[in-house]
Amino acid sequence: MPLARRVPKRGFTNIFKQEFQIVNVGSLEKIPENTIDKDILLKKRLISSKRLPYKILGEGELTRAITIKAHSFSKPALAKIEKAGGKAEVIPC
Repeated sequence: MPLARRVPKRGFTNIFKQEFQIVNVGSLEKIPENTIDKDILLKKRLISSKRLPYKILGEGELTRAITIKAHSFSKPALAKIEKAGGKAEVIPC
């Protein structure tokens, strides 16, 4: 029987970390509605849960003005939405 040695665990686990569902700006371009909220994203299967918060990231391009309601936005996503003439509304978690 070989000897087994326990290895100590390293690091720190933050129990208050907030997990976000990720939606890119490029995938919002494919949605025909002008006002996009949680129900539309769930219907289009861009988010998987209605309970978890979601964050809009700046990957992709946006060519039309939309109003998007989300829990959080990245700085590049805000810049692309405002450059296209749209509005970004932050909803509480």
